Amino acid sequence: MANDGQSGRESTRREYLQYGGAVVAGGLLAGCTGGGGSETTTASEPETTAAETTEAATETETETETTTEASESYSVSIEPVGEVTFDSVPETWIANNGGWADMGVALGLDAPMGVWLPGRYHTQYYDEIPDVSVDKSSIRQLWGDSGVGKEQFYELNADVHIADPNFLLNRGQWSEADIEEISTQVGPFFGNSIFSRSYAWHDDYRYYSLYEAFEKLARVFQREERFEAFERVHEEFQSNLASILPADGERPSAAVVWGGGDEPEEFYPYIIDEGTSFKHLNDLEVDDALAATDVKDFYSNRGAVDFETLLEVDPEVLLLRGQEAKTREEFQNTVVSFMENHEVAGELTAVKNGDVYRAGALYQGPITNLVVTDRLARTLYDADERLFDAQRVADIANGNL
Repeated sequence: MANDGQSGRESTRREYLQYGGAVVAGGLLAGCTGGGGSETTTASEPETTAAETTEAATETETETETTTEASESYSVSIEPVGEVTFDSVPETWIANNGGWADMGVALGLDAPMGVWLPGRYHTQYYDEIPDVSVDKSSIRQLWGDSGVGKEQFYELNADVHIADPNFLLNRGQWSEADIEEISTQVGPFFGNSIFSRSYAWHDDYRYYSLYEAFEKLARVFQREERFEAFERVHEEFQSNLASILPADGERPSAAVVWGGGDEPEEFYPYIIDEGTSFKHLNDLEVDDALAATDVKDFYSNRGAVDFETLLEVDPEVLLLRGQEAKTREEFQNTVVSFMENHEVAGELTAVKNGDVYRAGALYQGPITNLVVTDRLARTLYDADERLFDAQRVADIANGNL
């Protein structure tokens, strides 16, 4: 695909792609987007308060999507955007979070030109995969003190924006007219907020599993063979995982909380749902220690809990988000050591038994998910060997099918 200059973009974009009616002709649900900061420096969770839901008018997604030779046009649909028709395969792109960025790496794409918060795109996971790496310094941070600015989309001039536009609409800074402007003059939006299922505003259009979304992205970039190869790796991984899962009643009860920094004393609680950010925990069949308590999910009231509240729940295992940039040793020497010496935290069963762990990334793609699920499987269930073939993952990402 030719990468047109700014001056020619406005007149040629409609010739390059055609947008389905969801954005241009209709409206979008009001959504919710991320806040600022790196996971290692703040306990702040990345999403902000959801706005009132507005009426959605999205086209019904068809299961059969047109895929033709790269020289011909093809269409891919995803809710809430609708159908997007491409005249050629996109070459440049941005992603709103590390989950979608990771899907691109799995497909062998160059890293996205920008993401909302690169600090929460944990590229160190690729250290587990031979011959796969991402230079994060090349990725522009799109999220600033005033949110995501429209001018950045013009500056980057990406061919496609892999993001749920509801995120931007909910900020109050973007209107549907802004979404249409960027879609037609720069590049289309294509995405869904798959990482969580706790937002009321998302109830009016469908969610996708990780691999459903991954398949959509593979169709956008016409790399279905790599997706299919990854799907086979995932199926084998699931089979290996099933062989080490303990029987019902013997699986640990874990509390998942967000607590950043080296000495966290305030935590944002998460109730495990079917979003992709919990895929590893669902696959490991971890019991949710918070689900049957009076502790409210962070998404419902944006509230925090302290060690006293955690002691009332007293989970067998404590899983902390906001700590993925630390190595296991760094986590043990800072966060765990702090808790062991804390007057209240030291009374937690999980702290006494040494069962405080990093919880895994909020934004997971296919590679990220394999790495964090395997890591936690070996931690919780004493799996002796890696449960997926890292070399095969590398081969697929590098096109050696």
